[in-house]
Formats: sequence, structure tokens, C-alpha cells
Amino acid sequence: MTEVPGAAAASPAPDPVVDSIANRVREVMAAVAAAAHKAGRDPSSVTVVAASKSWPPTAIREAWGAGVRHFGENYADELSDKMVALRDLVDINWHFIGRVQRGNAAAIVRTSLVHGVGSVSQAQAIAKAYRKGAPNADPLRILLQVNVADEGSKNGFAAGDVAAAAADIEALPSLQIMGLMAMPAVEPEALAAAFALVRRTRDDVNPRWTILSMGMSGDFETAIAEGATHVRIGTRLFGPRPTPAPRDLLSTVHSEGAS
Repeated sequence: MTEVPGAAAASPAPDPVVDSIANRVREVMAAVAAAAHKAGRDPSSVTVVAASKSWPPTAIREAWGAGVRHFGENYADELSDKMVALRDLVDINWHFIGRVQRGNAAAIVRTSLVHGVGSVSQAQAIAKAYRKGAPNADPLRILLQVNVADEGSKNGFAAGDVAAAAADIEALPSLQIMGLMAMPAVEPEALAAAFALVRRTRDDVNPRWTILSMGMSGDFETAIAEGATHVRIGTRLFGPRPTPAPRDLLSTVHSEGAS
């Protein structure tokens, strides 16, 4: 084909996935700012934690490129592999937002904040792992999970038990409680009251705790209105979760980390 003199080269077509994630990030940040302003708060008082479970490093890298700096993972193996694959992103902050277990303690203590410590035994397990891996480091920052509905099958402390649990956990020198986390399993009309209960629990037990991690893709505006400082957002940032089985995903993570 004959090239037309002076014609500009055609720009490459934008990657629809990259463009979609960037657009979603802008939309979420705008929604967070609007919710903060409506509540009479400074938008900078709310941290967006991108819930990146099941998403490969390429998607996380695109969200990081759009301005997101905090990412939350639910599974220790996936977290470890992504930390390696994205180690060049020096200002990335990893959060663990899954259930703490004795078997995953060694991996999750490398994060900047562990959400959802739901029992004294879980705290003891991560304290032991943290002392072993970083004996001279500053205490690991954690949040206590509040079981708002007091369901026996759910992880976390009943609101009335938080003070006693905090006293036991604060005796562990390797940990620093920063606040509370909750995932209320309630009807939409009860969400505001559930989030308010978490805030009041913080205020009653230790008003110096600075973090309230509550609110996800479908309810973060309500959580912000009730005082959330950290909102964990997945679907509204990344779109519907990918469908590969976990083993396939980890293969993807390994190959990207090796490139």
C-alpha cells in the first residue's frame, strides 16, 4: 500500500481492558469523593483498597497506573506470588483481607495491614510468625473483625467482646491494633445501623484507633457516611471476577512474575 506523504501514523488501538480499569478507577474515586463530601468529610480521609482476588498482576498493574496504591488479597499463596510479580511497584501497599489462619500467617505478616483478625488465637499465630520473620521490626498493624450479627459461624468478635479481646491482643508486643473491620451480613436497610455499631464500638473501646475498614462495592457510600476510613472495592474497580480456576490463575501469576 502506498504511504501518503505527511500522513500521521495511525495510533494503536487502546487496550479495552486497560481502558476499562482506568475508567472504573476514575468513577470509583469520584464516587468516594462525593460520598465523603456528602458526609462532611475530606475525601483524603478515605483509602480505597482494591480487592484484587483472582485478578492477575496485569490488571493490578493497570489499576496502579490509574492511581490506586492499596491492594487487598484474600489468599496467602496468591498474595505471595503477586508480591513477587509486582515487586517493581515500590510504593504499592498490600493488605490481607481474607481469613487469618495459622497456616497462612507467615505470608500475610509481610503486608502493611492485616484486616479481619477474628480471634485471639489468630492474633497469637500472626504475632509468632511476625516475631520469627522480623524480630526487630515495628509492630505489625492489624484490625479486629467485628461480627456485627453475632453469627457463630462467622469470623470475628461480637461487639461486646471487642474490649476484652483487644486487651489480650495488645499484650502481644509484635502487634498494633489500628482499628476495626466488618462485613455486615444484613439487609440493605440495616447497613447504616450495622456500620454505625462498628464505629460506636471503636469509640467506646479505643477512640484513638484510626482505621474503620468497612464497605465494599455495593455499600461503600453508606459505610463512608458512617465513618469508614478504608473501603474494600473489587467489582466496581475491576469488573466481574475472572473465571479461571485458582490453579490456572497461579500459573498466570508465576509466568508474569518470571517475565
